[in-house]
Amino acid sequence: MTTSPAVPQLSVESISVGYGGPIVVWDVTMEVEYREFVTILGPSGSGKTTLLRAIAGYLRPTTGIVTIAGTVASDERTWLPPERRRIGIVPQEGALFPHLDVAGNIAFGLRDKKKARARVAEMLEMVDLSGLEKARPHELSGGQQQRVALARALAPAPSLVLLDEPFSSLDASLRFDVRTQVRRLLADIGTTAVLVTHDQEEALSMADRVAVMSAGRIEQVGAPWTVYDDPTTLNVARFIGDLVELPVTEMQGASAHTAVGWVPIRDHSESESSSGRVVLRPEQLVLVAERGVGPDPQGVPGNVESIRYHGHDSLTSVRLNDGPLVDVRSAGGAGVAVGDVVRVVVTGTARMFADPVV
Repeated sequence: MTTSPAVPQLSVESISVGYGGPIVVWDVTMEVEYREFVTILGPSGSGKTTLLRAIAGYLRPTTGIVTIAGTVASDERTWLPPERRRIGIVPQEGALFPHLDVAGNIAFGLRDKKKARARVAEMLEMVDLSGLEKARPHELSGGQQQRVALARALAPAPSLVLLDEPFSSLDASLRFDVRTQVRRLLADIGTTAVLVTHDQEEALSMADRVAVMSAGRIEQVGAPWTVYDDPTTLNVARFIGDLVELPVTEMQGASAHTAVGWVPIRDHSESESSSGRVVLRPEQLVLVAERGVGPDPQGVPGNVESIRYHGHDSLTSVRLNDGPLVDVRSAGGAGVAVGDVVRVVVTGTARMFADPVV
C-alpha cells in the first residue's frame, strides 16, 4: 500500500509575480497534496496562467517560495529552471511538434533514449492510442492530440502535472469525453495535477479542490461543493454558477427579509451588519402554481416571463409582484408555461454579504 508523503507535493507561499512591470499575481499561498487534483478557476485576466507559469519555472516570482515535493524550486536565493523541476506541462491545444510523429512527440523529453521506445509504447497504451506511433499530429483528432500531449507530459514520470486550459479548443461533446478520460487516467496512475480553467463546470466536476482566483488573488479554496454552496465572498458567489441576488430590506435575528420573503441566514450573528445582499442558488427556489394554493399560501407571487429548457433541468425566470426578476431551477421540465401566475418558495439557508463601507 502506497503511503502519502509527509510534505505537500506543491507548496506556494506568499508569491507575487509579474512580467517585468506591474504585479499580476498578489501574495498567493496554496498547497496541493500528494495525488490530489486541484483546479485554479477564474475569469480571463485573473492571473491563473501567470501563477501556473511561476510554478513551472517560466516566470520568477518577485517574492515568495515555491516548493515541489519538499524541494525549494524558487525563493529569494534559489532558482531551479523548468527542466529541473520534474513537472509535466500540458498546454492549450496540445502544442505538438508538427514535424515529429506521435512516438517522436512523446519521446521528446526522455533523456534515456535506449528506453524511449518501451516508455512510448507504455504511454500509448495508457492513453489508449496504441498503433498510432507513426501518425503525424495533423492526422489526429483534437481529442487524440490532447491525449498525446498528456502522454508526452507523463513520459518522464513527473512529480506534478500542470494543465493550462487543455480542453478549451475542443467542441462541447468532445471536451466532456476527453476531460473524463484524462481525469480517470490521472487518478489511476496517482499523479498530482493542477488544472487552470475558466470553465466552471470543468473545474467543479474534475477537482478534489477548487481555488477561485480574481484580480490576481485566490479568494477561496475548498471542495467543489463548498465553493458552490458556501462561497466566502460575493465575488466567488457571482462567478460560480447561477445566482439569485437580492437586497435585504429588514433583519430579525438570523433571518433576512427580501423580495422572496424571509430567508434564514447561515453563520450570521446580530453583531454583523443588517444591510447587505442575500445570495441563493436557483435550485433553492421552488415554483408553486397559484391556482388551488389554499387560504394561507406559501411564498411570494409572480408571473413566468421565460423558460430555458436544458433537458436535465430548466431555468424559469419569474417577475415577482414586488418587481425583481428571479431564476428558478427545476429538475426536468418546469411544469408551468410563460404567462402563468405562480408563487416562489425558498428552501434551505442563504449567505448574506454586507454592503461595502463607503
